[in-house]
Amino acid sequence: MPVFVLHSDQCPCCGRGGNITANDLQAVFASHSELADKLNINTADAVTIAAEMNGLGECRAKEIVRYREQVGKFKSIDELENVSGIGYKTVEKNRDSIHL
Repeated sequence: MPVFVLHSDQCPCCGRGGNITANDLQAVFASHSELADKLNINTADAVTIAAEMNGLGECRAKEIVRYREQVGKFKSIDELENVSGIGYKTVEKNRDSIHL
């Protein structure tokens, strides 16, 4: 089975890298393609968050960025509930369209 080098280091999205098989390479491309359609709450700015997340305006989006700057990157999507003004319903409404 052929071996490819995808990244010199581990990929920050999926954790894969180095020598991988052709089957692994297909899985990596599939996961990256799926993530490309989702909002990364650890890197997006407030304007992008407000535009992409349902039920959030610019004020709440700024709170997400402020929380991230103070506490660090989100470790789970559920951690969004720790942001002032964002509750369970908002997280659930957006769960399928965001990623870390």
